Amino acid sequence: MTGRIRSALPRALAGPFGPLVVLAALLLAISTLERVALLVAARTEVPLTLHNLAQVFGVGAVFDLLTFLYVAAPLAAWLALAPARVRASRWHRVLVSAAIGAAAFAFVFGAVGELLFWDEFATRYNFIAVDYLVYTREVAGNIRESYPIAWLLAGVAAATLALFLPARRPLARAGTVEMPRAPRYALGALFVALPILAFAVVDERDKALSDNRVVNELAGNGVYELFAAFYDNELDYDALYPHEEVTYAFEVLHERLTTPDARFVSSARTETVRSVSNPGPERRLNVVLVSVESLSAEFLGAYGATAGLTPNLDRLARDGLVFTRAYATGTRTVRGLEALALSVPPTPGQSIVRRPDNAGLSSLASVFNAKGYDSLFLYGGYGWFDNMNAFFGANGYRVVDRAAIPREAVSFANAWGVCDEDLYDAALREFDAVYAADRPFFAHIMTTSNHRPFTYPDGRVDIPPGTGREGAVKYTDWAIGRFIEAARARPWFRDTVFVLTADHTAGAGGKSDLPLERYRIPLIIYAPAHVAPTAATGLASQIDVGPTVLALLGFSYTAAFFGQDALHADDDHQRAFIATFQHLGYLAHGELVVLAPNRGIEVSPHPHGVDGIMAVARAESEAVAFYEGASYAYRNGLLRAPAPAARLAAGPPH
Repeated sequence: MTGRIRSALPRALAGPFGPLVVLAALLLAISTLERVALLVAARTEVPLTLHNLAQVFGVGAVFDLLTFLYVAAPLAAWLALAPARVRASRWHRVLVSAAIGAAAFAFVFGAVGELLFWDEFATRYNFIAVDYLVYTREVAGNIRESYPIAWLLAGVAAATLALFLPARRPLARAGTVEMPRAPRYALGALFVALPILAFAVVDERDKALSDNRVVNELAGNGVYELFAAFYDNELDYDALYPHEEVTYAFEVLHERLTTPDARFVSSARTETVRSVSNPGPERRLNVVLVSVESLSAEFLGAYGATAGLTPNLDRLARDGLVFTRAYATGTRTVRGLEALALSVPPTPGQSIVRRPDNAGLSSLASVFNAKGYDSLFLYGGYGWFDNMNAFFGANGYRVVDRAAIPREAVSFANAWGVCDEDLYDAALREFDAVYAADRPFFAHIMTTSNHRPFTYPDGRVDIPPGTGREGAVKYTDWAIGRFIEAARARPWFRDTVFVLTADHTAGAGGKSDLPLERYRIPLIIYAPAHVAPTAATGLASQIDVGPTVLALLGFSYTAAFFGQDALHADDDHQRAFIATFQHLGYLAHGELVVLAPNRGIEVSPHPHGVDGIMAVARAESEAVAFYEGASYAYRNGLLRAPAPAARLAAGPPH
């Protein structure tokens, strides 16, 4: 038997499909080495049991072979159809060898990229990587500024050469043994048919056989995951997630959203628009909402940190209203922007900011515009990234991005945009102009400096630029302190409410799909003349920021918001939403319910006793109602602004 195998292998290598054998061997070798490296990187998250190793490498090999089938199909078709004299020619062998060498380089390059991706996101290539491929300018600049590209490429080339050199002789012999036309055509057709069959019957979620998320991730193949994420960028809630009959889901949703201060405007079964009444006179104060890039609560002394990175934010927290249990809805900037602007739970798949038909929605700007405010969105980068300009511009905001900042006003910039201090200076100029036009303003500022490559101007803080996250956090805190002090000298400062929060945390990876503490963000409301220093200990979600600020101002309004005034929500109504682009979490009644795209429902912690079972049942029912309701509402145009969101004026003079 051993002799037969030894003789069969050279015959296969010398046959017309020999290059495919070489390609398969290279792909499997590269994927296996990468999987070993990722396992070492995730060693604290994966117990090295026989069961886990069998899944990581056994299931992983299956997905590696599936990836090979997809990659090999075009070459297999050519090798089956090409005439014998062509396949036997020297130039053909050279071209095929070059193609396989290029494929090996691409696989090695992808493996190195995935190792770097894992370092930042603790996951294989996913939806984020797809977005990064779309926005190559920012991402390429970020990579160039974060890593020694020349050395990385040299290392990739060296590794490719080391793997490819043993394949030279088999490739040179390929095609020297002829195969009759009929079996050659049949084998070529099989290579083409197998990936089509695999596409129909295999899903990337089939690798999820373990309760440990990291084990499931390691069992995947990066190339396969990347294309699966590209294909699945829109996730159909009804097809993939637990759901109820839509009218029942909205019954539960209406019960949760009907409060003493909020009533639905009609009795329609799928109504989403509520009329919110706040007592007392309206206070037409300016509002500045700052969403800081990747600012986890764990960085702030106000939330228990001891590294001393955020003295300015800690001081603002002491003098303001600080929410101790606030959570981000997702892991991407567009998720935070979606929640803060639209007050809607995250829907599976891509953020609404990036989806089609997202204009004229009920937004925080539409409410402020109806009150005569000038609403702005300010961003330090180019706002076509992540579709921000189009989204905010179509939903009541006047957009100010890097293109609107004069070159002489930029002291420092990297691939993501101008540094935070330059962005805040641009904001101050805009606020001064609006104030001079005798109008109140609402502004949403999105920062960029607390993002890899963590670069910022020299001399601002005592941690050198580009050395890591801690320096970037300390710099962004310094820039906030500088901004508040500059604003304090303005005539509009006394009547301005500053809301300081994050778009998402610095990292949300962990053993579970949705590790709750990895989603906790700071939320500070600072207005010394109007908001007394205190701590709010109830649950707060990013979708509650807008309604809470509107309640503080005493505004009555009509909007299709799913958020609530977090300051006055009773214990029964407190809840928070956390999600990835696939897993949807709902925290309420002491339970975290996670809806998965296999119609699964997971609950943590596990209940004990009758009360625990009842709490779980309520939380599950509400989770389905909120997420199904939000998905249905967006898909059916029910998140539209109840009144025109168009600006009341063109904006302040410049």
